[in-house]
Amino acid sequence: MAPTQTKALINVDMGEGYGNFICGPDKELLPMIDQANVACGFHAGDPMIMAETVALCKAHNVKIGAHPGLPDVQGFGRREIKFSPEEHTANVVYQIGALKAFLDREGLEMHHVKPHGILYGMMARDLEIARAVWAAVPKGMRVFGLAGSHMETAAKEAGLVFWAEYFADVKYRADGTLIIDRKKQPWDPEDVRKHVSKQLYEGRVFAATGEDVDLQIEGTAGHHMLSFGFSRLR
Repeated sequence: MAPTQTKALINVDMGEGYGNFICGPDKELLPMIDQANVACGFHAGDPMIMAETVALCKAHNVKIGAHPGLPDVQGFGRREIKFSPEEHTANVVYQIGALKAFLDREGLEMHHVKPHGILYGMMARDLEIARAVWAAVPKGMRVFGLAGSHMETAAKEAGLVFWAEYFADVKYRADGTLIIDRKKQPWDPEDVRKHVSKQLYEGRVFAATGEDVDLQIEGTAGHHMLSFGFSRLR
C-alpha cells in the first residue's frame, strides 16, 4: 500500500570530514534540508568539525541528531566489526554523549539518533545488535531506521520513537534491506529522481536485481524522511 503522506523531510549525513579533509558540501546543503545527522568521531568527524557543524545547523535552524558508527575512520564505518552487546551499547553512549556536549554549548536539544553505515545494516538484520545499540539511547528519543526491520522492533521495545526512512542514494535488496557499499559510486541525477519518486509516491522501490519491492512504511509512526548519505552525482 502506498503511503498517505508524500511530503518528506530532507535528512542528510553531515560533519563527516576529518582534520583538513572535507566530505560533502555541507555548507551548500544546509539551507535546503530539515535535519542533519552529525558524525560523532568514530567513523568520521572530530571535535572541531563537530563544533562547526553544530553551529552551522543552529544558524540554519536545522534539527540535529547523533550519527554514531563503528570505530573505523579508515573504512568510514563501512567495515563490519564484531562487538559484544555491551560494547555496542558503550560505543554509542560515548558518541551520543560527545555530540550532546556540543549541543549543550549552543543551547540546543538533540533531535534524534541515526546509526551510520554498516552499523545500520547490522541492526536491520540482527535483533540483538539493534537492542544493544538502542539501549544506549535515552527513552523517548526519536530514532531513524529501516521500516519493518529489527531496528523498528527493538526501538518500540526500548520505548523510543521510531521514524522510518526512504533513501535517495542507497540501493535496496529484494527483501527490502539496504546494500551498504564499502565505497559509494556516483549516481546519475535521473536515476536519483526515479528512485526517489517511486518511494515517495508509491511506497515501493526497484531492488538492485530488478524486483518491485514494498517498503512497508505504513504502520510506522507516520514520520517519513528522504535520507541522503552523500553520493556525488555524475
